[in-house]
Amino acid sequence: MSTPPFLTLPLSARALRVVTARGQFAALRAEPAGAVRGSALLVPGFTGSKEDFIALLEPLAAAGYRVTAVDQRGQYETGGPHDDPAAYAVDALGADVRALTGALAAEGGTGPLHLLGHSFGGQVVREAVLAAAAEAAANPGGAPLPWASLTLMSTGPGPIDPAEAERTRLLIDVLPTMGLEEIWQVIQQMEQNDGERARRRPSPEVAAFLHRRWLANVPQALITTGGHLVAAPDRVAELAAAVTAGLPALVLSGVQDYAWPVPEQTAMAERLGARRVVVADAGHSPNAEQPAATAEALLAHWA
Repeated sequence: MSTPPFLTLPLSARALRVVTARGQFAALRAEPAGAVRGSALLVPGFTGSKEDFIALLEPLAAAGYRVTAVDQRGQYETGGPHDDPAAYAVDALGADVRALTGALAAEGGTGPLHLLGHSFGGQVVREAVLAAAAEAAANPGGAPLPWASLTLMSTGPGPIDPAEAERTRLLIDVLPTMGLEEIWQVIQQMEQNDGERARRRPSPEVAAFLHRRWLANVPQALITTGGHLVAAPDRVAELAAAVTAGLPALVLSGVQDYAWPVPEQTAMAERLGARRVVVADAGHSPNAEQPAATAEALLAHWA
């Protein structure tokens, strides 16, 4: 799971709930001190939350961007139904992204809106873009896509790496019979036996947050979204059409990634005709591991 380096919000940021036509979503919002150059919607991945982007808030706001990071439906402080698998299907979550986009646009004065999805969130925002592109194609002369750019961060074209898929299937299998606290204890024991992960243990404050966030997940959301990750379709060719039609895309990753191999992400960028950035000394979460370099790459893309 993605681990934020700290939890203290910068002075430019606050917690809020974004009200949309599809319900309310917990969010963190950073505001620039001066003129607004644009805005951004940041969507987290599997088992993640808005806090995964906390280290990006200050540098992006300082550059003039109004940044909104959200919890997806079923994550941490957003919540969701416990007995409705369809609520967490990737098309439904994509519809949530479109509803959030509409709500942010309705606030006014935000400038062009840039869309970013991390890990599983990348496949969710892809779904939102494809649905909006299909709607636009069905209504020639209608409104253009509502985003100024797209960033796919540490995500891939289809299913996750086989080794990670095996772990995810194991989680899916035990969720109906084991409680989240029991699963958490198993995860902690496994990490203690992993020398590299043990050396990278977070601070007590962040560790307590990770525990609290894990327990706040809706189990059905984990089952449904995990099921998508192990069998995700490759929709890059469809997305390439939207990129070609005028949605500039960036594929950004660390130099290594346990979820989707970095060469696979590079090949996806080539298929999309997208800008490609590999962040040095970063793994699956460059947003948390190397926020300054990640913010620099995002600002260059947005400009």
